Amino acid sequence: MTPDRQLDPESLGDHIDRLYRAAWGLCGSREEAEDLVQETFLRVLRKPRLLRSEDDIGYLLRVLRNTFFSARRTAARRPQTAPLPEEDNLMEDASGFAAPERAVETAELYAAIAELPDDFKDALVAIDVVGMSYREAARALRVREATITTRLHRARARIAKTLVSQSGEGPSTPRASAARKR
Repeated sequence: MTPDRQLDPESLGDHIDRLYRAAWGLCGSREEAEDLVQETFLRVLRKPRLLRSEDDIGYLLRVLRNTFFSARRTAARRPQTAPLPEEDNLMEDASGFAAPERAVETAELYAAIAELPDDFKDALVAIDVVGMSYREAARALRVREATITTRLHRARARIAKTLVSQSGEGPSTPRASAARKR
């Protein structure tokens, strides 16, 4: 058993990319993901944190997830506001995407991830977005590795089904082709 150690605030920057991708997967929006990562760092830096293992990213992922759900519960208690009317944005996209098609695909993917049930979303974000191993994800989410495997498989299947239905591409079987001709 390893002794407790204090989380090094200087090392938080090493995890920002992985936490941002995880936050984007949870929120479904780049802007909300940036705010969530900042709020997570703010919570972690408020007071010294003692860790029981060498797994900084697992701890930070739990804090990120808890921050997300706390903010979601708080927002649910507040009155809803109406969105602004949609207008063409004439400003250049600073997201760093080379092609607009890729930006649209990425936004659709993260939106589909955000729509998953929480258990599936947590497993998918931990493995596919953050890049944790199955063992690390199981420890971070406090479930067995077999549970992570099952949830990840089901989450990927739902994402694939969602993305295929959004693109309008269905199965290309003879029956499906015949049905389309009628």
